[in-house]
Amino acid sequence: MATSYDGLWLGRPGGTVAQRLQDAFHLPALSTSVAEARKRVLARLAEWGAHDELRDDAQLVVSELFTNAVRHTNSDRVRCELRVFADRLRVEVADQGREHATLCPRESGWEQEGGRGLMLVEALSDSWGVRPREGGQGRAVWAYLPTAGLPAQSTGLPDRPTGSSPLWA
Repeated sequence: MATSYDGLWLGRPGGTVAQRLQDAFHLPALSTSVAEARKRVLARLAEWGAHDELRDDAQLVVSELFTNAVRHTNSDRVRCELRVFADRLRVEVADQGREHATLCPRESGWEQEGGRGLMLVEALSDSWGVRPREGGQGRAVWAYLPTAGLPAQSTGLPDRPTGSSPLWA
């Protein structure tokens, strides 16, 4: 499966801690890409020394957001970004969708097979939200997960994100 990386240096030795504790990748907007996204998130967080609970929660959040981007937009590709701040992991999944649907958790009965994705994201994260992608085409859905146990706790990383970076190279 073809993948483009935003920066192959991300997550590698060298550079600042802030540079090492961020990663981003693109995958085709296919249902088969969801498992690949989970696998990449697990590998990167394991490399960063994240504890099991954070790895599990991040995989689930990425899985739900990536699935929504594939199912509910007409994107060709989906971008996933992981970035550690002093006390939180930011997970962001961006699509190229051209429609402007409103995203919100909905009540879902136990017999239904779908419809719980954003409820799970809300339950696992400190906060989550959606913003339009720069350039106006598509959106980025983000969630913050607590990072207790990651080595970034005392590294001088910013407490909160500053500014925004382009979503698509």
